[in-house]
Amino acid sequence: MSMGEILVIIVIGILILGPEKLPETIIQLAKIWKALKRNVDEAKSSIEKEIRINELKEETRKFQDEFSQANENIRKKLSFEEFDDLKRDIANNVKVDLTFDSRKESNNIDEVKPLDKLENENLKDEKLASLNDEVKKD
Repeated sequence: MSMGEILVIIVIGILILGPEKLPETIIQLAKIWKALKRNVDEAKSSIEKEIRINELKEETRKFQDEFSQANENIRKKLSFEEFDDLKRDIANNVKVDLTFDSRKESNNIDEVKPLDKLENENLKDEKLASLNDEVKKD
């Protein structure tokens, strides 16, 4: 508001309310205006906080989904790698450890013994037969 508008309002206020009631009325109007402005600011702040909370929740869900997908991909990759190792061992006629433990630090190839190194020939033949049966079943 410009200074002229304020003067017009004061003159009209003096004419309507009189000089005795005008100061009290101005004080009351200022208090009402201040309370109204404070309530509007609080509501605005509350709405902004709720919007920010919802944005953070959506972002959290997005990161949880990405983490779950990455975790699932890692599990699938490990499973396929273990399966490929098993197929390679069977193809090379190697004694196969059929227990899969992804928590093992490494698959040490030195721990796997070729079948032709087995001491007992009967045991070697039995192992070859059982491996061939397993391969035929798959």
